Amino acid sequence: MAKKSELPSRIAENKKAAYNYFFEERYEAGMVLHGWEVKALREGKVQLTDGYVLIQGGELFLIGCQINPLRTASTHVRPDAARTKKLLLHKDEIKRLIGKVEQKGYTLVPLNLHWKNGRVKCEIALAKGKAEHDKRDTIKEREGKREVERALKSRQR
Repeated sequence: MAKKSELPSRIAENKKAAYNYFFEERYEAGMVLHGWEVKALREGKVQLTDGYVLIQGGELFLIGCQINPLRTASTHVRPDAARTKKLLLHKDEIKRLIGKVEQKGYTLVPLNLHWKNGRVKCEIALAKGKAEHDKRDTIKEREGKREVERALKSRQR
């Protein structure tokens, strides 16, 4: 078992979210997890790309986040990789998010999972979807940065 100081701070990142959404506000939420899920997270067996956050009954839930169980999981546990996980935020933050999400075009997107003081945290963002031309601009920008880096690298040699 890894000690708290040895744990990598980032567990998983949703790189697809930055391509598909503009981020308005970011929040850090705690997560309610089972023991086998925490062990699988330590091994990095998580996929966050298809995940999204849903508000039901004044509570936040992370849906679509896959945490694949380890093969050495206990025999008495029936792991469900696609289990809905509850996110923990303060009531006033949840109320603010409910008001914003009800506006047209806003959604809640998980950005990453990370360790903080030995606990798993999920960074979520209030996001607005990008139009197709915005996605093309993002691609052009990324390719431009790559070309500049290549030019600088070849110049240094």
